[in-house]
Amino acid sequence: MPNWQTEKSSRTEPMADANSAARRQFSNPYVFVVGCPRSGTTLLQRMLDNHPQLTVANDTHFITRAAKHILRENPQPAMTPELLEAVKSYRRTYRMGLDDNAFTAAAEHCDTYAAFVSRLYTLRGKMKNKPLSGEKTPDYCRQMPALHALFPDTRFVHIIRDGRNTTLSTLNWASGEKGPGKWSLWHQDPLATCALWWRWQVGIGQKQGKVLGASHYLQVRYEELVANPVNELTSIARFLDLAYSDDMANYHDGKTRKESGLSAKAAWLPPVQGLRDWRQEMSAGDIRVFEGIAGNLLRANGYECHADSCDEAVSARVQRALQWWEAEGMT
Repeated sequence: MPNWQTEKSSRTEPMADANSAARRQFSNPYVFVVGCPRSGTTLLQRMLDNHPQLTVANDTHFITRAAKHILRENPQPAMTPELLEAVKSYRRTYRMGLDDNAFTAAAEHCDTYAAFVSRLYTLRGKMKNKPLSGEKTPDYCRQMPALHALFPDTRFVHIIRDGRNTTLSTLNWASGEKGPGKWSLWHQDPLATCALWWRWQVGIGQKQGKVLGASHYLQVRYEELVANPVNELTSIARFLDLAYSDDMANYHDGKTRKESGLSAKAAWLPPVQGLRDWRQEMSAGDIRVFEGIAGNLLRANGYECHADSCDEAVSARVQRALQWWEAEGMT
């Protein structure tokens, strides 16, 4: 384990293999939290961000998006004034909490884009008085090869949630400007669109994670994190070569808000089981449509499926969605 000290007082547990940890390379960005949006990525980000040695930025997206065209041509691009300006001007980079001078200072004497980004995260860590600094951007679950090429030592934690409950949350979140609401199929069948969206995000993430291997990629089930946060966070901390800290499970202390009408996220509530229940909130037809599109991936991740038959209306919705997918050339 890195020999860093912290002034915060909390119960910690040693890692199982300190010698192995000592051999690991430690650089920033230290970890990426990824997953299909609305799957609990913010919950996990808040937990990890409250670790005494780790800070995790929230949804900046800039690493791959600001350099999108360059990364397509060169997975390890040189640092240029144009890249600096692209990062500074990207619409979500402000979430790093750094001012323009910090970006300019980070770019000095950096030969590569990777070195520049690494310095940014180190600066953010120093700002938070923590040595380790990472990022939560859900869509990075489809960018892991590009991120791994830039940062070979960084680890990925992929949180997965039952796609039907993810869909219930997505239906209240997506719009023409974000998420599956940007897909043309959304206007015809939002539920089927969400099924394709979940299958796409989770499927690609798992496929890419398998290539990265167990030393760089860890899957976490949202349901288990909510039901047994200490157990799951202990496993995650071990994967990250960090001592477990109660601060992670107590991320909400001093932040919970009691105003009426707030969502669990906005209210900073502790983990709440049963926030969504597709068995009660989703119609029988919608359940069959979702399982007709994404049932195989649900089963592969240990989620039960109940729809054992489809009527003509359900079959038509499933086929229309799958045909749209093929026509769009989605992969």
